[in-house]
Amino acid sequence: MGATPKVVKSEQEWKEQLGSGEYAVLRQAATERPWSGEYVDTRTTGVYECRGCGAELFRSETKFDSHCGWPSFYDPRDSDAVILREDRSMGMVRVEVLCASCHGHLGHVFEGEGYDTPTDQRYCINSLALRLVPADEG
Repeated sequence: MGATPKVVKSEQEWKEQLGSGEYAVLRQAATERPWSGEYVDTRTTGVYECRGCGAELFRSETKFDSHCGWPSFYDPRDSDAVILREDRSMGMVRVEVLCASCHGHLGHVFEGEGYDTPTDQRYCINSLALRLVPADEG
């Protein structure tokens, strides 16, 4: 994966900081159940940060309704905000999305599914990996 994360903590420190569900997603690449995440249907304007380290990952204006059961975005805040890597788990070839700052697992990105978005990409992200900071709190 290359670069060392900017935010480095021991597994014990991550366990103390994160709830069990957050830890399972961010540090063990688990996936929350579809339609269970708090941000699936959120329309609030703001910035989505990494729940592990607070790095800005996505903005609300790139969030769209994909009807897949997880929050979906068509573009990360900046190409350096996330790292993409091949994921061959579960008998599939997918592209895993990681936070560039702490290398926490966020979800997966898919292309060419026919969504009417500027990038034709769907960043399918676990709510447990994100924290929404509403624009009016900025």
